Amino acid sequence: MPDTILDAHTSDPVAMGWMQGFPPPDAKRLAWERADHMRFPTHRYAFSHMREFLPTVRVSRGYGPVWELPEALRDDIDGVRFNALDDGRELSWEEALAVNFTDAVLVVHKGTVVYERYLGVTRRDTPHIAFSVTKSFVGTLAEMLIAEGRLDPHALIGDLIPELARSGFADATLRQVMDMTTALDFSEEYTDPNSGIGAMSNALGLTPRAPGYAGAGDVYSYLPTIPKAGEHGERFTYRTCNTEVLGWLVARTEGRRLDAVLSTRIWAPLGMEQDADFLIDSTGMPFAGGGLNPVLRDMARFGEAVRCDGHGNGGQAIAHQAVASIKAGGSKEAFAPAGYQWIPGGSYNSQWWAMGGNHGAFSARGIHGQAIWIDPVAEVTIARFGSHPIAANGAFDPTSLPAYRAVADHLMKG
Repeated sequence: MPDTILDAHTSDPVAMGWMQGFPPPDAKRLAWERADHMRFPTHRYAFSHMREFLPTVRVSRGYGPVWELPEALRDDIDGVRFNALDDGRELSWEEALAVNFTDAVLVVHKGTVVYERYLGVTRRDTPHIAFSVTKSFVGTLAEMLIAEGRLDPHALIGDLIPELARSGFADATLRQVMDMTTALDFSEEYTDPNSGIGAMSNALGLTPRAPGYAGAGDVYSYLPTIPKAGEHGERFTYRTCNTEVLGWLVARTEGRRLDAVLSTRIWAPLGMEQDADFLIDSTGMPFAGGGLNPVLRDMARFGEAVRCDGHGNGGQAIAHQAVASIKAGGSKEAFAPAGYQWIPGGSYNSQWWAMGGNHGAFSARGIHGQAIWIDPVAEVTIARFGSHPIAANGAFDPTSLPAYRAVADHLMKG
């Protein structure tokens, strides 16, 4: 691409013409071999078509009825205004959609859909990669197993997964893995191909491997190579490898692959409207830390069930004890040194983010703008897909977090 600064409008995948035509012109064809699915602006198309770039398995919704979400769409939300956290500029909700490179967003208030918008190539029936929002699904599954007495949060990972007995995870507890207070030699630096997340991407086959690559060819063989660095339990450090361990443990405990566990424990009970896609490595292991591709309404259904203490689709779909543990939040003392400027007073536990203040809001968060935002006081759930040029949430938190709060406040007023 030429050195042109593209905004949300000029980088719109429809306007760019990616993969359009029969066949598409060479200049408009996207390919895994060039990592087109993970670089801007081509990822704005790819995030809504990930199964065309990488192998996936289905998370089946089963055969039951869909959990219907009532609708009462409002015309006053686009005009809700707020100030950005970084420079204080005033924006409207509608203006922020473009600023945050939004692909789709849905607002549920007291169980009713009050706002729904789809942009670019993303539609209501389009699976879109949720990236690290996936972690919160996996963390919830682990909390469900704890609630059933099938997992002990104080057990050591080396005892639970013998293959990790010589790794940096060995003397970490399950709770430390769930809350990401493990001490590991693993960097979550997305722009560094030699970082821990870069090595794990190579193991997954998420992006093309360099010529002569001789590292791990799957996640099972990569995780045991991660060494310890420091003492577990002292501080929060965000590391996706923790979720891969958690996904491995959930699958082994259930005796079924993670996609099947997610199907029978969450997707079918919640009456999701569509199957989801789950990225897998060469062994068929789902990418627990970031590989789920649901449709937006199903992501919102999950958020609503968690907001309502596990109740959804007419019954108690998720154990109340599991949701109570999530809502309790984590250690603010462990979280503070991580320096999340836009989440003061926040914490992290069970693969969920407690947002600090904000009516006790908590969130599932993924790179490039994926989110579930739950405000229990305002009775609001917001689900969002995005394709921001920058992966890290810090790039768009200043214009997304206050937008969520402003809409919640607005809806509370009636």
